[in-house]
Amino acid sequence: MASATYILCDVVPGKPSMDYFPLFADLRGRSCLVVGGGEVALRKVRLLRAAGAVVTVNAPTLHAELADWALAGQIAHVPGRFQPALLDGQWLAIAATDDRAVNREVWSEGGRRRLLVNSVDDPASSSFIVPAIVDRSPLVIAISSGGAAPVLARRLRQWLETALPRRLGALARLAGELRHKVKGRLAFAARRGFWEMQFAGPFARLALAGREREARRAFHLALEHAAAAPAPQGWISLVGAGPGDPSLLTLRALQRLGEADVVLHDRLVSPAILELARRDADLVPVGKHAGGGCSQENIHALLIHHAAAGKRVVRLKGGDPFIFGRGGEELAAARAAGIPCEVVPGITAALGCAAATGLPLTLRQVARAVTLITAQGGDDLDTLDWPGLGAAGHTVAIYMGAGRAAEIRDRLVAHGRAADTPVAIIQDGTMPDQKLATGRLDELPELLLRRGIEAPALIVVGETAALAAEGAHSPADLASGWHAVRWDEVALAG
Repeated sequence: MASATYILCDVVPGKPSMDYFPLFADLRGRSCLVVGGGEVALRKVRLLRAAGAVVTVNAPTLHAELADWALAGQIAHVPGRFQPALLDGQWLAIAATDDRAVNREVWSEGGRRRLLVNSVDDPASSSFIVPAIVDRSPLVIAISSGGAAPVLARRLRQWLETALPRRLGALARLAGELRHKVKGRLAFAARRGFWEMQFAGPFARLALAGREREARRAFHLALEHAAAAPAPQGWISLVGAGPGDPSLLTLRALQRLGEADVVLHDRLVSPAILELARRDADLVPVGKHAGGGCSQENIHALLIHHAAAGKRVVRLKGGDPFIFGRGGEELAAARAAGIPCEVVPGITAALGCAAATGLPLTLRQVARAVTLITAQGGDDLDTLDWPGLGAAGHTVAIYMGAGRAAEIRDRLVAHGRAADTPVAIIQDGTMPDQKLATGRLDELPELLLRRGIEAPALIVVGETAALAAEGAHSPADLASGWHAVRWDEVALAG
């Protein structure tokens, strides 16, 4: 069996995918400096003290609450103007004065000492930022806009405060206390599934209701049952990733990505969708291309190998697994190996791209049928029903046809399709960089060149292709009234 390369995510070279690296720092017993003594400094000192930090405040004068803490020996106070030597021995520093020049001096001097420094309300002079926090300790949720929209981050925090149960921290503490029992009784491969069941079952419900004794009892009964059960069996899920836009994934597809131990994905699955998989899942690229790639036989072998080892395997395919995706072959291979296998359908390219451009594939008294075909493969075109495809009154959606546009045009015209039949060519449908070219069947190859459209692209031939409009998937465009003119050009009776 061929070896596979494991990757965690796709990153655009030269451009970070995140403005800030999310980090939870252990500051217990560690020295931290706050420069400034007003209300803003007070808020930062509260957070640092809550995290167990040893806080020094540098300011000429202190807010009354800070002064009380200093008098009680709960924080240290260094009066006077900021001096760079105060940064020596600190783990991090916060500049919270109302003097931007002082704040930038703290940031500059901290950088020389390789310290993380936050300048309040000045992201450009900060090497870290303080997020909005939802505290259900030991469960802590941090929300940040990278300094771009702090009010939005705070509003999201307020929503989460009301949406998340107040006893969530108690549930997390109880789970942490019982975690060693699971480690001692269950094999590694079985632990995640066990915990997923506990957080979705009586254990979590009872703990969140404050009934800890009953929650413990439910947990121990579940653990005894799991320990006596046979080793968990792996499974395979053939998941359709849709046409590209992550928001078009089905709920079940999203759920399976969150559960999978291994994700075998096609070349055309977008990085934004891969990012929805579990962070610790193995992402294995198995896409094919004109020059080769992973063979179908090797894909079958990888699916069976991982599932037989007890892993949850997602075979992530662009569009729908059963529309030109060879999902049927993979389902048959799994069944032959005795591996449980399910199919999670996805929005296929013809449906997604047509919807994204406002192109109805069928339309009463205009197009009564739609045929999906693929132009991939050397001899596939010879086996198609060209007389049927050449008939007017129905739509033909052609996958992988950009490289054979002239041949497709010639065959359709030769079998009766009018040369002026409308066509639409869509590349990267549903995505922000979507391209669309519309025109006549007899100019199909020229349309591709004129708009710079490359494979893979979807070609739609038929009367309704005249209705396609660039960016029709945008709500703003839909509201602009573009379609009123285009639809008026179609004569609809009844």
